[in-house]
Amino acid sequence: MDIRNTLALQAYAQSRLTPQAPAQPAESAGAAFSAAVNGFTQTLANSEAQARAAMTTGADPHALVTALAQTELAVETAVTVRDRVVEAYQEILRMPV
Repeated sequence: MDIRNTLALQAYAQSRLTPQAPAQPAESAGAAFSAAVNGFTQTLANSEAQARAAMTTGADPHALVTALAQTELAVETAVTVRDRVVEAYQEILRMPV
């Protein structure tokens, strides 16, 4: 028997005997949505602060570009989610009663 197979078998047996961590309760959809909105507003606020700092104090332009790229990604994500929600709503409206 190959030693690698024996070691793999021992590791598998040990992992089965190790107690698993208790599963975390799934957060509600409302809490997840609230966290996403808070992250979105925080990203926008950070971008605005970076832009204001770049215009008034001549702050690091690299930080401004990074903040603007993050904001662009956040807005694109929000628009994509909005489009999917609208599509789902329209699909529900098309269902026969």
